[in-house]
Amino acid sequence: MAKIIMEVIKEAELTNNCPECFNQELKLSFYQKHSHGKFVHKVTNEVSSEIKCKKCFTLIYPVTWTPDIERVFEYYQKTAIPQKSATKYTSLFYILVLIAIFIIAAGFYIVLNKENLF
Repeated sequence: MAKIIMEVIKEAELTNNCPECFNQELKLSFYQKHSHGKFVHKVTNEVSSEIKCKKCFTLIYPVTWTPDIERVFEYYQKTAIPQKSATKYTSLFYILVLIAIFIIAAGFYIVLNKENLF
């Protein structure tokens, strides 16, 4: 089972008013999805974001955004550059591939030299 981690790309402190408590301490975070498994580590293009108030600890959903919050979000969205998507194999994967190649090569060797072995 792959372990999915949302790694932070960019965080920013906003001075816009919270729609819930009208405090001026908001935190904008952009996350990129990373999948870590036993055989492979994947970095995806999937980017998510959230705006959270630092005083009332509520998530500010796009439905309740003011035009000011939307403008600031669009600006920071352009500056949040994710890593390129990539697939990286683990050492366990390479060990299993080498073992499989060795077993197949040994099988061919035994079949081709059957009369010389006995």
